[in-house]
Amino acid sequence: MKIGFIGLGNMGGPMAANLARAGHDVTGFDLTAPMPEGVTATGSAAAAAGGAEVVITMLPNGDILRAVATEVIPAMAPGAVLCDCSTVDVDSARAVAQQAEAAGLGALDAPVSGGVGGAAAGTLTFMVGGSDSAFAKVAPLFDIMGQKAVHCGAPGAGQAAKICNNMILGVTMIATCEAFALADKLGLDRQRMFDVVSTSSGYSWSMNAYCPAPGVGPQSPADNGYKPGFAAELMLKDLRLSQMAAEAADADTPMGARAAELYAQFVEAEDGLGRDFSAMLPRFAARGRG
Repeated sequence: MKIGFIGLGNMGGPMAANLARAGHDVTGFDLTAPMPEGVTATGSAAAAAGGAEVVITMLPNGDILRAVATEVIPAMAPGAVLCDCSTVDVDSARAVAQQAEAAGLGALDAPVSGGVGGAAAGTLTFMVGGSDSAFAKVAPLFDIMGQKAVHCGAPGAGQAAKICNNMILGVTMIATCEAFALADKLGLDRQRMFDVVSTSSGYSWSMNAYCPAPGVGPQSPADNGYKPGFAAELMLKDLRLSQMAAEAADADTPMGARAAELYAQFVEAEDGLGRDFSAMLPRFAARGRG
């Protein structure tokens, strides 16, 4: 398949490389990132999209997605699919899908879970919104880039699933870190805390798969000085997207709102920038109640 790939940073680069390694003809464009092995460089986003059967984008935010879509949609052949794997606001995802469909194109919003490691290993999970026909066309590529792709519904449904999932993740990570910090102050050994909670009703992905306590549970960024597997500033981005969506949908999300406030404080006023989102644990451990 001929594929255009726009946005070849920490996530997009390995994804594009996996597609090229699988034998697809991949042309790419990025303003700053180097071309991955096997990907042919082009001079513009429109050039990368020209003649492609599928155009994949991995971009920082909704405004950039809208701008790139406006550039590439006129260059795409009717029947091609524009598949955005960025994490952006639901309104931008729906607006781009409408723009693409009006031009005779398929459109998917397909944000991912799994981080940079999952992108490199080809084990991402895709949460996908869009038509059945567009999903069917891109499904073989999802199989190369990831281990699972869930068709969540109409345009915007993929972004909705991603931000709801990550709102849960942000809230549960904060609760997990708070609980470890409380256990410390109560004199409870962290390993024993893990042994109880990981097999009891406090079980969660944040505790069992990504434990924020160094030396406890499976290997996680906590065991690597909190170097990011999923950076705190990216969690803050997703939590803010959840609150934008909640505002637009008139949804009451007090825990999500408070998690966004805490990550904003951690990233923008403390030392959270460039650290893993689980580095909330040393933050809470060092603080008193006041």
